[in-house]
Formats: sequence, structure tokens, C-alpha cells
Amino acid sequence: MTSYQQQVLALGGIFEAALQVDKLARSGQYSEGPVGCLIQSVIERSPDSTLAVYGGSHHQIRGGLQALEAMLERDTAALQRDALRYSMNLMALERQLDKREDMLEVLGQRLQQAESQINHFGLLHDNVMASLGSAYQDTLSTLRMRIQVHGDMRYLQQPDVANRIRALLLAGIRSARLWRQLGGHRWQLLLSRRKLLEAVSSILNG
Repeated sequence: MTSYQQQVLALGGIFEAALQVDKLARSGQYSEGPVGCLIQSVIERSPDSTLAVYGGSHHQIRGGLQALEAMLERDTAALQRDALRYSMNLMALERQLDKREDMLEVLGQRLQQAESQINHFGLLHDNVMASLGSAYQDTLSTLRMRIQVHGDMRYLQQPDVANRIRALLLAGIRSARLWRQLGGHRWQLLLSRRKLLEAVSSILNG
């Protein structure tokens, strides 16, 4: 797998998290397969490969890869604006997190606790989502930059929905971190647009 293909997988993870956040905020619903894949990626600390972070296949983040492709193609009809905004915000938020060793340490501890809960309750259990949601709230929510989620207040005011949204934002941060570890930079989305587009197309059509 080329370096650009690995980068677009991580970008696909960011975009998939953003799409699921948008879906939850608007409808109170989410897609179980992609969300399970994203939550698993948060506790996947020493994967064998970039693909292993997402369960060994791009299948569950396919929607995110398609959204990335639409952005790179500048396809305004296919672009989901709120999801795109969340994706860009997640990249910016991760850069702020990277400067905070203390916060990274706290997050590491909280993710270990969440991993124990996953082993006990299962991946998408409400207790796990509450644990990941509070980990996000106690750390990333305190940074200067905040991600404002828009949607239907009937759903946004439900604690379970709010926890799932925060857990997914945490998963988006995980993918943003992976993207940067793979050499990703925001300017690449402009300067290397063609190469990224070729990489995402080869994965989607591969």
C-alpha cells in the first residue's frame, strides 16, 4: 500500500466519523458497522498496518472515503457541508492536542479504562459510549477550539446521543492523529490533491 493510500485511509476515518456525527445529530440514528469500526480504532494502539486500524478492510469507512473523494473532486452536489466542517475541525483540534503532553497522558489512561469496559460490556454498549464521551469532554472539550455540532435539538439533548457524538469525535481525533503520523498535512489537501484523489479512487475501485 502506497503512502498516499495509507493517508487517505486515515482521512477516510476522519470523514466517516464526521458523517456519523452528522447523522446522529440530525436523526438520532447511526450505522452500526462503521461506528463499531471507528470505536474499535480508538483502542487499537499497536496495529500491524494502517488498514488494521479499521479492522483490516476499508469496507466500514467506505462512506468516509466517498465523502473525501467528493471533496477532492470539488463535487459540490455530493459534498455534505457539516460533515466536511467537522472533518476540518477535527484535524485542527488534533494539532492543538498534540501540543499537550499532559492531556495525551490523561487520554491514554481513559482509553485503557474504556478498553476494559469494552471487554466487559461490548463495543457499542451505552456504558462504553458514556466513558469515551466523558473522556472527550474532560480533555478535548477544554481546548480553546470547540467543535459545534448542529442538528435536531430533540436528539442533541439526549444524553446517550450526546455521548455517542463525543465518542465519535474522539474516534475522528484518533484518525486525524494517524493521518499526521503518516505524514499528512492540511496543505496536502490542496497541493497533493491529484495524488490523494488517485489513491482514494484506487482503494474504492480496488
